[in-house]
Parts: sequence; C-alpha cells; structure tokens
Amino acid sequence: MRIVGLETEYGITDPDRPGANPILLSSRLVSACRDALGGLTARWDYGGEDPLQDQRGMRRERRYATGDLLTDSPEYDEAARGVTLRRRRGSWEDPAHLNAVLPNGARFYVDHAHPEYSGPEVRTARDAVRWDAAGDAIVLAATRRYEEIEGERVSLYKNNVDGKGASYGTHENYLIPRDVDFDALAVALTPHLVTRQVYTGAGRVGLGAFGDAAGFQMSQRADYMETEVALETTLRRPIVNSRDEPHATRGRWRRLHLIIGDANCLEVPNLLKLGTTSLVLAAIEAGDERLEELELATPVEDVRTVSRDLSLSARLTLRSGERATALEIQRALLEIARSYADDAADAEIVARWEGVLDRLGRDVMEAAREVEWVAKLQLMGRLRAKHEAAQGVPMAWDDARLAAMDLQWSRLGDGLAWRLAQAGAVERLTTDAEVAQAVAQAPSDTRARLRGAAVVGLGEIVDAAGWSTVVIDRDTRHGNLEVVHLDDPHEATNALLDSLLDG
Repeated sequence: MRIVGLETEYGITDPDRPGANPILLSSRLVSACRDALGGLTARWDYGGEDPLQDQRGMRRERRYATGDLLTDSPEYDEAARGVTLRRRRGSWEDPAHLNAVLPNGARFYVDHAHPEYSGPEVRTARDAVRWDAAGDAIVLAATRRYEEIEGERVSLYKNNVDGKGASYGTHENYLIPRDVDFDALAVALTPHLVTRQVYTGAGRVGLGAFGDAAGFQMSQRADYMETEVALETTLRRPIVNSRDEPHATRGRWRRLHLIIGDANCLEVPNLLKLGTTSLVLAAIEAGDERLEELELATPVEDVRTVSRDLSLSARLTLRSGERATALEIQRALLEIARSYADDAADAEIVARWEGVLDRLGRDVMEAAREVEWVAKLQLMGRLRAKHEAAQGVPMAWDDARLAAMDLQWSRLGDGLAWRLAQAGAVERLTTDAEVAQAVAQAPSDTRARLRGAAVVGLGEIVDAAGWSTVVIDRDTRHGNLEVVHLDDPHEATNALLDSLLDG
C-alpha cells in the first residue's frame, strides 16, 4: 500500500450555550489537548506549506485567493515561496491557528471554525483506521480536560453537516508519483469517487445543502459537491481537489488531497474508503485502459443521484453513452483492482470490497454491520416503525426527532454509532489496546515516528514541527534555528534526530 492519511474536522458546540463562538471553543480545546498530553510545547512549522499551488501547473496569486485557501502562515514569503528560516520564529502565534503537534505524529489544530485532527502518515488502510480511532480518543481526552479547566461543557460530532447549510470536511491524502498526469488521474478516478459512497456514505437526514427537503440519503457531502476539479475546499467544492502541496520531495511526489468523503464513525467504511481508492490509483498509475470505459458523462450531478438512490437501481450515463448503476461500476472497478493487489493488505481490501458489494446487491440491510448509512437507516427504521405502530401513520422524514437522531449518531464518545460498536452490533477492526497504543505512539514505519518522538523526547530543543520538517534550537541561548528536512514520508530514520534522541 502507498502512504495515506486521514483528516477529520469535528463539529463543535457548547450544549449550554448554543451561540458560543466555535473558533474560541476550538482554540481552547486545542490548548486543553496540549495540557492533557503532558504540556506539549512544539508549535507548527508552516515553512513547507503552499496552498495556492495547483496540480494543473498554475499558481493562484495570494491577492486573488479566498480566505478558505490561506491555511499557511501569514508570514509567507512570495519571493521564497515559503516561510524562511529567518522568519520562522514567532510565525505561529496567531491564536486562530493554534496547533498541537502530538506524540503519535498527528496534528490537532483549529481549521477555520472547527477543531481538526490530522492523522499521521501510514502505510496501510488498516493503520489509517487505527490512528483515526486514536484521534477520536485524543479529542475525547481533550474535551474532558477542557471541562476541568473551563468549568463548561463541550460536545463534538464526527459528521460533515450542521443542518443549517454548512459543511465541514473529512479529507483523504494519497502519495502518488509526480510523473502521473494529474488531469488524466482526475478523469479516471472520478467514477470511483462518485460511486464508492454506496459503502462509504455515513448517511444523512435531509436533502439539499440546507436539508430543507425531506428524505434520507447515503452521503453527508454529496449535496455540497459543485465541480469536477478545483483548488478550493470550502467554496466550489470539487470531486477532485487540485491543491499541489506534496509535503515531500516535489520533483518526485504528488499528494492527492480528496475532500469528497464522509466522516465515518464506523471503521469498515474508513478501511474501504482508503483501501479501494489506493487500488484504483494503482490501476491509474499503470495506465490501465479498462478505466476509460467507466468515465461518467455528468459526474457532479451523479454524486447526488447516487447518494439519493437507496435502492441502488439508478443508472448513470457513461461518456460512451452506455448506462450503469453505481454497483455495476464498483464491480467493474473491483475486477480491475484485482490485478494490482500484491500483498496481504490489498487482498483483505479486495475480499471485503467484494463481500460488501455482494451483500448490498442482494439486500442493502445485509450490510448493516459494515456500511454506515445502512446501519443508520436500519436504526431509524425501527423508530419509524414504532411510531407507525403507535400512531397508525408513518413518521415523516422531516420529523425533528429523526434530525436529532441523525445528529446524535455522530456525537463523539457516546453517540448512537459508538453505542452500536460497544454492543457489537457493527463490526469493529481495532481493539482498545491498539487504539491506546496509537494514542501514545506514532507509526514506526513512516517519518511520523521522527515527528512524534521529537516532540516528546526532544521537547526542550524542538521549536516547531511540520509534515516534512522538525525545527530545532540546539543553542537556546542564541536562538539559532535548524530545520531538519524529512522529505521522504517512507523514511522513519534520520541521522541527526536519531542521534539526539539516543542522547
């Protein structure tokens, strides 16, 4: 498997003060996280970030950029195309970008109006699931510390919509070779991203961006996809995001940054989301011509069509003029992907992929233990059935109780999804012991090991860290900063950092 990673933006609220400022809540939560994990001091190094570079070979000028794109430091130097070493110190002090660099190699920070956990780089989809679950545990520990410090409650939700028209993201990252043509990749990958929601969707009550039409659909993000390819992430949201920020050797690697996926409370959808996409990318990298037969005529429209097609019977128009259902397209992709499954991790993905498609094809409810939207629909179906038995009429999809149930599904730590997992009603891939270890330790086989070990073992001299850097100050009297570059995500060792860690 390739290097992959997951990012999750959580919905946040103070249940006692519905009008509380979410940016302030998020900032205080990140501060509480640093405290809960032993008083972390390392700041975030923005030196390697350039969110305005486009995979299609262009770069947007900063003066024409919308605020959602400016995730780098305000100290960005246009001429140097980065934050220079001279300017690094003091460039992390903006409270709107409060960060915690975590012992497990992850980052927890404020992204606009949400707290976001960005998991460490991993080599398998299973590891991504494990360190994503660790993120949930870290955030829960932060909420407990927040409540001790602030004397107030805070609630977090692992979802993508607030029910009032806003959507926040769950992003996937895939390392791919730079010599893969991005335009061709975007076209070839789109049919998979449009149709994989049949097993990756988290389920949503309401249709439309504001949820003002009654109904239930597979995906939380579907109604917010507006174009096929774009640089933005909060406006004109694309099926394929074109940000060219590799966090690795630029001449060798691309980082494919996808924003179309749902936040999954269940673990199997996360495994399949990353595993199947990685295998389809392998086919694209190999130039497999069979993918051309699956290209869609109207992919943006099809995202919503698939999401609302609970019977899995809607036929999408291909560019060839032929028509196929989402399940048929997924089965075709599965057969192509078999050619690129070359280890045990890939074999598990293929077997689970095939099994889920078979169950969905027979009766969607057969997949309730593995597919989140099906599990949610099944639970809501029981509530609707009880209402009909008592009242003699079905409960309408615009009933406020269903909207509340949808929200409580994703409440972190004690929501309905977590209760089902604890009861064994849905399949879990991790153990409590594995998650606890991933909270404290970074993956041992990627550069995340160095980042995590440095912020813990070298805390007194680590000034900051980023995805591809660790900034150290070995002479704290004079503030002579050194940037240790970690440009290969696969490399878990570094001569300088390892020698310092060894004492």
